[in-house]
Amino acid sequence: MWNIILKSYFKDASQCLKPYYLQYLRESSENIHRKIYTVGKFHNSRFSSTMNNKLMNGNLRDTDPELYKIIKNEKHRQQSGLEMIASENFTSIPVLQCLSSCLHNKYSEGMPNQRYYGGNEFIDEIEILAQNRALEAYRLNPEEWGVNVQPYSGSPANFAVYTGVVEPHGRIMGLDLPDGGHLTHGFFTPTKKISATSMFFESMPYKVDPSTGLIDYDKLAETAKLFKPRLIIAGISCYSRCLDYKRFKEIANENGALLMGDMAHISGLVAAGVIPSPFEYCDIVTTTTHKTLRGPRAGVIFYRKGVRSVNAKGEKIMYDLENKINMAVFPGLQGGPHNNAIAAIATAMKQATLPEFADYQRQVIKNAQRLCEGLISRGYKIATGGTDVHIVLVDVRNIGLSGARAERILELCSVACNKNTVPGDKSALNPSGIRLGTPALTTRGLKETDIDRVVDYVDKALKLAAEITKISGPKLVDFNKVIEENADIKAKVQNLKESIEQYSRTFPLPGYEDY
Repeated sequence: MWNIILKSYFKDASQCLKPYYLQYLRESSENIHRKIYTVGKFHNSRFSSTMNNKLMNGNLRDTDPELYKIIKNEKHRQQSGLEMIASENFTSIPVLQCLSSCLHNKYSEGMPNQRYYGGNEFIDEIEILAQNRALEAYRLNPEEWGVNVQPYSGSPANFAVYTGVVEPHGRIMGLDLPDGGHLTHGFFTPTKKISATSMFFESMPYKVDPSTGLIDYDKLAETAKLFKPRLIIAGISCYSRCLDYKRFKEIANENGALLMGDMAHISGLVAAGVIPSPFEYCDIVTTTTHKTLRGPRAGVIFYRKGVRSVNAKGEKIMYDLENKINMAVFPGLQGGPHNNAIAAIATAMKQATLPEFADYQRQVIKNAQRLCEGLISRGYKIATGGTDVHIVLVDVRNIGLSGARAERILELCSVACNKNTVPGDKSALNPSGIRLGTPALTTRGLKETDIDRVVDYVDKALKLAAEITKISGPKLVDFNKVIEENADIKAKVQNLKESIEQYSRTFPLPGYEDY
């Protein structure tokens, strides 16, 4: 057997280890490490002591068993639970391979072919590939659109846009956080500026109609005329309907404002062509890549190029976004880009052009709508009355719960979601709803009939929470105390948890098998 290993090692060390990886995990860590170490030493006796020592070449299982155990526990949690956080997904092995690669080692400040460091010929190739694939994924003409793939995530991407095109104390308008917007769209409270975007820029939120939960575009148009923003943000964090980008653009044009689409949540759905695209009307589009797009944790900024408008004299007014945005990303706000993440973006964008990806996104929406229908049939109130995307926002006030108690009982039963504001809430810290999503469940293979089972589990958990509340009263601390100390309640929670975990483990989880 070891003759085979030695032969493979000389050809490709990584391929040597791959077929024996699972065997490695089963055998004694000390014994297998000795074998691998011996092969490495035999292969090249000139290896430095640093290259040969366990610190650099040992496996995490042996070098840091405490941390390895925690990671294994998280893997078990993901396998055994129902992940229903709308902003989470399970990425692919190709993405994970890019993230854990030699690309992590390289510094490459600057843009391709304009670096501040040497040795970037292949890094340039990777970043240009990521740029081209990002444009291809959204069917964009490179003469009309450019893209920056260096932002570390969605929040830095948004801040870079504001920094580049709005400038300090310039005016922005975004959907208010309690109404389904994002922190980085300028959130503040009457007593405190919460997000840095409200600290360094002047923010005026627009709202939803509290009776319907839908964006009040007429009120937005009225407010924009008074506020005169430099930038209007068409984007969401918890809003379950497609946005009217055409109406947004009309309002932006009326006020001489740029229109930015933040499609972080819906970028996978947009790439698949299953919902309207912001690119037809927006001047700038930002996104994360780890939600419905199912890529790495990173951010991307798209910006228009070419002619923006023609003035009364017939003169062409050109877009000037490219340099402003690129300079804001680096050197304005960031240092060296994460090249491993950029490579992962490249392969995720390639996946986004495949027919299987479009099928997946259609199923995400089908599952969300089935989830919505099932909860409504059991008496739950859904914000906006339904969903067009991957999000379902459940108002739990009518069953006597708060968002925090609903989130807590579901977590204890191995269903992950997040408490969330619903239209009419006064505080983001004490919200009245929970946000549920279907991207991660759909990645694991759940279909509509499986979602029916999920609805049943969610319903049982929330009814159990209502039962606990009758005993505990309204305070979360007392709610948790009853769960911990009441033997009957504790048993009910444990029984439901075991049932959910048994069901969840019947669906495969993508990624590495053991961690």
